Amino acid sequence: MSRTTPFASPLLLGFDAMEKTLERLSKGNDGYPPYNIERIRTATTDLLRITLAVAGFSEAELDVTTEENQLFIRGRQVDQGEREYLYRGIAARQFQRIFVLADGMEVSGAVLKNGLLSIDLTRLEPDRVVRKINISVSQ
Repeated sequence: MSRTTPFASPLLLGFDAMEKTLERLSKGNDGYPPYNIERIRTATTDLLRITLAVAGFSEAELDVTTEENQLFIRGRQVDQGEREYLYRGIAARQFQRIFVLADGMEVSGAVLKNGLLSIDLTRLEPDRVVRKINISVSQ
């Protein structure tokens, strides 16, 4: 039985990497940590803000990186030695969240405040390029 994907169309050329990225992202989503994505519009800017609930993580235990068109947010808490918990309800596990960024999206900053990690994304307007392709005539 063959599997048909939206990227199987002969009109979509070179989207193999995007299809693989989408498959990988759909498999690794456990819901931790929870996050919001909001659009913030002002008179001068239009940006997106991703906010993750990272209570208990310090700045040193969080890592925000971009690679190609993906935003990676990783958290790893260091064990603080011998502690005797009577009840432990705050998750202290590592996590990784991956967001696929559209072309032209750029991370403009990240702030950790009150247990919330906010990452601002701006979209740079690309220059519209129209290029004439010369057609050669073969005899």
